[in-house]
Amino acid sequence: MTEIAARQGRSVRRYGGENHRLSVVDHLGARVQRGLEVDDLLQRDPAFIERALPLVEGALSYFDPEIQSFERLPRDGPVLIVGNHSGGIYMPDHWAFLCHWARQRGTSEALYTLGFDLLFAIPGVGSMVRRWGTVPANRANASRLLAGGQSVLVYPGGDQDNYRPWTERHRVELYGRTGFVELALRHQVPLVPVVGHGGHEIMVILARGHTLARRLGLDRLRINVLPLVAGPPWAVATFPLPAKVIVRVCEPFDWTHLGPDAASDPGAVRHCYEEVLGRMQAQLDDLVAALPPPLVSRLLRPVASHVT
Repeated sequence: MTEIAARQGRSVRRYGGENHRLSVVDHLGARVQRGLEVDDLLQRDPAFIERALPLVEGALSYFDPEIQSFERLPRDGPVLIVGNHSGGIYMPDHWAFLCHWARQRGTSEALYTLGFDLLFAIPGVGSMVRRWGTVPANRANASRLLAGGQSVLVYPGGDQDNYRPWTERHRVELYGRTGFVELALRHQVPLVPVVGHGGHEIMVILARGHTLARRLGLDRLRINVLPLVAGPPWAVATFPLPAKVIVRVCEPFDWTHLGPDAASDPGAVRHCYEEVLGRMQAQLDDLVAALPPPLVSRLLRPVASHVT
């Protein structure tokens, strides 16, 4: 266990080199491990975000992003925001929400996000995403941020949700991962679901590719999918389609009446999890009914970027 893990009171994932010393995957895993051992989580840089915002918003205009009901977010105190994950490597709903937060709250009001471990092993990318406020996705990091009064955005479904097949694009699936519920209960913070629609229609994903990812050893990097996408290069990504992207902020959950001890009660945690999942699915169903389908709707309207 590393010194950082000892301070956090739990073990951290070890990567690379121990059983497959000639493996490219394990050498990459060693780079990931070094990236994860950076103990300073608070590297978010408001000045950097201010400079980058126009560039990111310009790219997002391709998807005509719209943020709905942003006023539902609590104005004071830390908040845990939970979203469905869409759009593969592009994640337009994620970036649209971050940009809207920065415009509405100012770049100095921090929102931290949890990101894939692999991001922190890519030269240049790791430092860039940290300056945006992204930290390695694990419960210990989220807990430290919330305890320090920071707001946090998480996508519990991870890569399985982000690369769900086209036929499942209108489904919210968090795969029974209840860690975010336990965090909200333990830290007694509001939990606010945000639901994205359209981001999963910018590419046609045929299959997640679980078996191929496992056979290539990518699961050792916490990469559980190697998706097959309809369009060149036929795997992982393709040029995105200009589907309209909407992100709706749902009504917050306040579970303070349950107390922090409810985080250790499996029954209470499961009940809260089902409440969140049900609300998110209901809101996504409403968005699907209001805008069917996002790609056709986008093509029938003039190209314009408007954020409400």
